[in-house]
Amino acid sequence: MDAATPRDLDQLDSEALKALILALREQVFSHQTQLASRDAEIEHLKLLIVKLRRMKFGRSSEKRDHQIEQLELRLEELKARRTKETAAVKESAPPSTAVARPVRRSLPAHLPREVQKYLPKQEACPDCGGKLKHLGEDVSEILEYVPASLKVIQYIRPKLACAGCDRIVQAEAPSRPIERSIAGPGLLAHVLASKYCDHLPLYRQSQIYARAGVELDRSTLAEWVGGTSRLLAPLVEALRRHVMAAGKLHADDTPVPVLAPGLGKTKTGRLWTYVRDDRPAGDSAPAAVWFAYSPDRKGEHPQSHLSNFTGTLQADGYAGFAQIYAAGHIQEAACWAHVRRKFYDLEVAHKSPVATEALQRIAALYVIEKEIRGRPPDERREVRNTRSRPLLESLKQWLEETLGKLSRKSDTALAVRYALGRWAALLRFCDDGGIEIDNNAAERALRVVALGRKNFLFAGSDGGGESAAAIYSLLGTAKLNGIDPESYLRDVLSRIADHPIKRVEELLPWNVAASLQLTNQEAA
Repeated sequence: MDAATPRDLDQLDSEALKALILALREQVFSHQTQLASRDAEIEHLKLLIVKLRRMKFGRSSEKRDHQIEQLELRLEELKARRTKETAAVKESAPPSTAVARPVRRSLPAHLPREVQKYLPKQEACPDCGGKLKHLGEDVSEILEYVPASLKVIQYIRPKLACAGCDRIVQAEAPSRPIERSIAGPGLLAHVLASKYCDHLPLYRQSQIYARAGVELDRSTLAEWVGGTSRLLAPLVEALRRHVMAAGKLHADDTPVPVLAPGLGKTKTGRLWTYVRDDRPAGDSAPAAVWFAYSPDRKGEHPQSHLSNFTGTLQADGYAGFAQIYAAGHIQEAACWAHVRRKFYDLEVAHKSPVATEALQRIAALYVIEKEIRGRPPDERREVRNTRSRPLLESLKQWLEETLGKLSRKSDTALAVRYALGRWAALLRFCDDGGIEIDNNAAERALRVVALGRKNFLFAGSDGGGESAAAIYSLLGTAKLNGIDPESYLRDVLSRIADHPIKRVEELLPWNVAASLQLTNQEAA
């Protein structure tokens, strides 16, 4: 129905007015129904995307990646349409039926503010011509994007000659992160953070710089990555020593496709991660992660990585760790998240009652863990022995009884045997309050690799894998300590060339955090 003007409404009788009101209410109700349906679909899509993303960190596939991309495109389209139609309903609906909008968050206080003041055009009162006085003001904010910029820094070193003896003096050239390279520390940090944090392959970065009018070949960027990795090697070694000095480590590995030289094909290398993070047990030691690359998954690699480590290793059931445990200086702590995942897959696929009950029993253990997170080890051990151990004993008895009722070759039986076969290692967290219930710390560290693997396709060589391990170590540790990775790299690369190698530990993330925060505040 066409909108009516006030004059048209004056000419309508009571029946016509009623008909007009009913028609408008029907139109508003129809719009609201469509919006409600669209909101439901948006929430459903969000749930699907979350589930698919979680699955990507296990076995990934191109098909699943494509599904996520399609769902995200659909979600963007629905959100855009909802914005348009919400505006239309808001214009036509009475105040009592206005569509509710989510509360908008305030913009971050640390961002720089540019104040633009808009004074009224009138210099005097438009009614009586009186003088205007300040009554107050309305302040609103928008978030704007300022494109990143490149600049050239010229190093000018005047030559001075002595008038008496012709001796020439000149200041020494300032150090560069990479000798004879045109790249400054900020540019190198941005290239590394873009590749290893934001998952931008070097060829895409080259295209981005080209749009800014700067030609940086992919091969040049690759040389910078390798050169920076070599420069940072002593710092990464200091980080490794800190990680291996822990009494408990989280360990895991993930495949990395690597270009096989001369064959035009890829082979499968591995990135290993070792995480030191005892904050959940109330420890104040800085959290850190160290990555190592190997061309294959042979057990000799973790044996070499852990040759000087003594303590508890929290890991999955990888057979290569068996010889490490057999040596006696490292004890195994198994992961309840792996046990849970096997039952979760069964519950999703088959709605298995056994899987459902197993998940409920395991969930009760995690409720206790949430309550004691951050408490001292002794207190955690006491709570676990008082509350968790009885649940575990009941769970074991139930699993053994259930196994006798299952077909030996069934998927459910395999999940049950997986848990019972590691029972002693699964109970170790009750004996030691410093141990976690699962190995999620290592899995979180590897997520960045899983995301990058999709975009990089493969590493160029074993050397490229080693460079990736070095950079992932520093960036991951910066994140664990609440430091912006790019700011950290920029700071380190501006100093490390002139920094005494015997004091390289001073450049570890937690040691530069305070000065880095002060620098960022001054820059803002």
